[in-house]
Amino acid sequence: MKKILRSRDVSLVPETLSGLHPVLARIYAARGVQSPDQLVRSLQGLHPPRLKGMDAALDLLETALREKQRILVVGDFDADGATSTVLAVRVLRAMGATVDYLVPNRFTYGYGLTPEIVELARATKAPDLIVTVDNGISSLDGVAAANALGMRVLITDHHLPGAVLPDAAAILNPNQPGCDFPSKHLAGVGVVFYLLSRLRTRLKEQGWFAAMNLPEPVMADYLDLVALGTVADVVPLDANNRVLVHQGLARIRAGRCRPGITALLAIAGKTPSQLVATDLGFQVAPRLNAAGRLDDMSHGIECLLTDSSDLAAQYAAELDGLNIERRQIEGNMQNEAMHVLHTFSLDKESLPFGLTLFHRDWHQGVIGILAGRLKERFHRPVIAFAPAAPGSDELKGSARSIAGVHVRDVLDTVAARNPGLITRFGGHAMAAGLTLPAMNLEAFRAAFNQAVQDVVDPRDLEPVLYSDGELPADCFTEPFADALREAGPWGQSFPEPLFHGDFHCLEQRVLKEKHLKMSLAHPASNRIFDAIAFNVDRAQWPNASRKVRLAYRLDINEFRGSRSLQLRVEYMEALDVS
Repeated sequence: MKKILRSRDVSLVPETLSGLHPVLARIYAARGVQSPDQLVRSLQGLHPPRLKGMDAALDLLETALREKQRILVVGDFDADGATSTVLAVRVLRAMGATVDYLVPNRFTYGYGLTPEIVELARATKAPDLIVTVDNGISSLDGVAAANALGMRVLITDHHLPGAVLPDAAAILNPNQPGCDFPSKHLAGVGVVFYLLSRLRTRLKEQGWFAAMNLPEPVMADYLDLVALGTVADVVPLDANNRVLVHQGLARIRAGRCRPGITALLAIAGKTPSQLVATDLGFQVAPRLNAAGRLDDMSHGIECLLTDSSDLAAQYAAELDGLNIERRQIEGNMQNEAMHVLHTFSLDKESLPFGLTLFHRDWHQGVIGILAGRLKERFHRPVIAFAPAAPGSDELKGSARSIAGVHVRDVLDTVAARNPGLITRFGGHAMAAGLTLPAMNLEAFRAAFNQAVQDVVDPRDLEPVLYSDGELPADCFTEPFADALREAGPWGQSFPEPLFHGDFHCLEQRVLKEKHLKMSLAHPASNRIFDAIAFNVDRAQWPNASRKVRLAYRLDINEFRGSRSLQLRVEYMEALDVS
């Protein structure tokens, strides 16, 4: 689908940014940065841990420690859930707690603290205190079941709450009503980090570590987990999250991280010292997520829990194999989805405002990725459904949305207009999950399309690439590319700089049957650059065009010890064909 290139609107660069390189100052201003205070990346730049429910949560954990109660961490089956679980288990054990973990298998129990998971916890772990991480805010029935069995529940979550909150002993969630914590974008692992950091401070003030002859945990040593979970969950990188991610990246680059992260980077072919946030998102997180998508997230958790490099390498190899299998399944599902969509003419006039797709053979663990791929291709909200279980009369759906359409609110509208149509749902603005009876699919498809149509601005359905403008000729240098790299971390809502321009294409060839390698001449300077475009449409490229318009990012290609400037192409158009 052809995209619209549009320069980011920056009417005025704040005077407070005048000390920066003018291109970098403009980039920051386009992302809402008004002062250097918003660029602080030291731990002193973090918001104080003033979250609603903090004192009650600390009381629960302190009592559990002092009374030697059994704590059970109940996590989620994605990378944020895995890192949250590992962080909670490792730090609580370091504080002297008796703690274990349990992660629901998505195929057997589904998401969150359900009554079934509570019963499994009672039968196998017998906890006194359940601590949910990256889930729980919608677990009304599960919390009620735990309360009935005499188990107290501490919820730590970041997902948007419903109209009614669970009757938990304590809830820690920056998005719950009445919480005035400034950053509403903490990932689940970020919420856990704040809780345990505050617990460490309280215990230190009370002399706990000295009395128990325990070394005081250094919470900064766990920021590798926080960075990984935050980037993997694609939460907006506001100023607070950028501090957490930057500090975690710094530790990973210095080799001060879990052996599991080192092993996952190694199997992905990434050098820790050169790590950027996108490497966590596109190389480490998918391998970690593959365990929860296809098998059991405990494999990923154990990879991050172990202190053995050899064992971590074994887990990483297993996770890599699962990720390869996941990609194969995803490829087949994309082909099946495109076959379904050929019932439309595949132009924007005939496509629904909100796409809803189902195939009885689709894999429940991969529908989220499929929905994301189709959302990128057709630039509209997409929900992909799969059977909840073989032969089940219930469907599990995963939704991905575009800017301007809050998909969880859309599902809320559908549920309000059509009582009983959806069994349950939850999520964020850009991603959500839901369950519904298979017999309701067609009615849901129509209701979802209508609800999206009611709120979407037609302009939001235009696939727009926002550029930071044309890059001056003197900025095509390795030092400037390095400066941009270090100016991050870049990520969701704080995107890596993207530039556009016209180039002469001197040579193009296909690598590994899907990547396009090019040699380009910059018309203003006549300098020649290498460029690469990943996963190109082979129906369009390579072609005979000698002039191309590109949207690209500045990159450094490192090969066999040498470094050279490279353009990483995100979009291209042929301007002539000879």
